[in-house]
Amino acid sequence: MRGAISLAAILPALAACGPMSVEQAERECLERARGAAHPTGFIEAGIGRGGAEGAIEIDINSDYLSGKDPAALYNACVTRKTGRLPRQPLYTRPDWKG
Repeated sequence: MRGAISLAAILPALAACGPMSVEQAERECLERARGAAHPTGFIEAGIGRGGAEGAIEIDINSDYLSGKDPAALYNACVTRKTGRLPRQPLYTRPDWKG
């Protein structure tokens, strides 16, 4: 009985290790490519009861600092996750804003 319980707990984790769809890999790898293309982040500002408030966050990826090609990283990432090339090149994707 004890073995059945631990096997039931492990099965969902093993299912997550299965092959990833090309679509999901492209979404995940697109974010890595964006980090290689330029620093990312945000700036917030506002005024509240306590006065003026603000925040700045800037993320600089090591791929950007190394000067790596975002398209090459994207292709390699999708291939590593799925064993297949992306359905279309990075620079032709409508959601690419490099």
